Amino acid sequence: MVRVLCGDGQSPPAEYPGDVDIRRLIADPSNVLWVDICDPEDENGVHPEALRILRDVFEFHPLAIEDALIESHVPKVDDWGSYLYIVLHAVHFERGKEQLETRELDLFVGPNYLVTYRTEAVRALEQQWRITQRDARHTRRGVDYLLYELCDAIATDYLPVMDAMDEAVDLLQDEVFERTDAHLVERIFRLKRAVLDLRRVLSPQREVLNKLSRGDFAVIDNKDRVYFRDVYDHFVRLVDLNESLRDVVSGVLDTYLSVAANRTNAIMKTLTIVSLMFLPLTFITGFFGMNFFGGSIELTFETNHWLFFLASMLLMIGMPLAMLLYIRRRGWW
Repeated sequence: MVRVLCGDGQSPPAEYPGDVDIRRLIADPSNVLWVDICDPEDENGVHPEALRILRDVFEFHPLAIEDALIESHVPKVDDWGSYLYIVLHAVHFERGKEQLETRELDLFVGPNYLVTYRTEAVRALEQQWRITQRDARHTRRGVDYLLYELCDAIATDYLPVMDAMDEAVDLLQDEVFERTDAHLVERIFRLKRAVLDLRRVLSPQREVLNKLSRGDFAVIDNKDRVYFRDVYDHFVRLVDLNESLRDVVSGVLDTYLSVAANRTNAIMKTLTIVSLMFLPLTFITGFFGMNFFGGSIELTFETNHWLFFLASMLLMIGMPLAMLLYIRRRGWW
């Protein structure tokens, strides 16, 4: 899918289909053009529509086109003289699954055009596209200001993800004290991996905005660099939040291990006490059951038979009870 948004700053931008003559629109320097390409790869792993526009219409460098069509890059910015090639990442967090999904967005920024390429939906881009359509002010200030608004929308879209991850951490903190099982520790490790994946995206993306706010690029006006510095501050704050979230997740894991160890110790303590209570019983029955010198001991006096039996039973019952009372008084159980 290819769509084109073109505005001259005087009236709201008009949307054109993908088969419009893009070269004619770019030729007018008063126009600000936004070309959005969403082109999933075909069965041969090729992006035919994106390749046609990037190579034949805009005539970008083959290396830049190759970078855009290969979806495996960290956020970066390359200066090709008359245009910039920028890689940004949007994120999506699935609640309940504790999984972070990154969606790459490739941008080509020229004197009066912005080309965005992606293989799947990016929520921040869709929102900014609708906002730009409604008002001429978004194209009046030039393509670099339009780039700023898109970067700001992507940075703003990180905040719900951070809130969702923070809520997931709070739920795990409550569940740690209620139960310990393999499913819970698996969720903790999934969330920890999501936080680390987010850190791998945020740090280089922060540096991209730092370069846009301080670098000397021909397509970015000096007076508009302050806007990119504002987005850079957003990413600095997001990096700090991510570091705090990583520490909290590590604390949840440590708490889980501590709670699991305490419960294991409690179980072992109970088993040890039960074994200790049966130890004198085992000694008594084993001692009187030995027959080194013939058969088992037999009582010859009828009157003492039941008396000896009752005394043995009282001893076997009383000793565990006395041991249990002693353990309770010492606070061992």
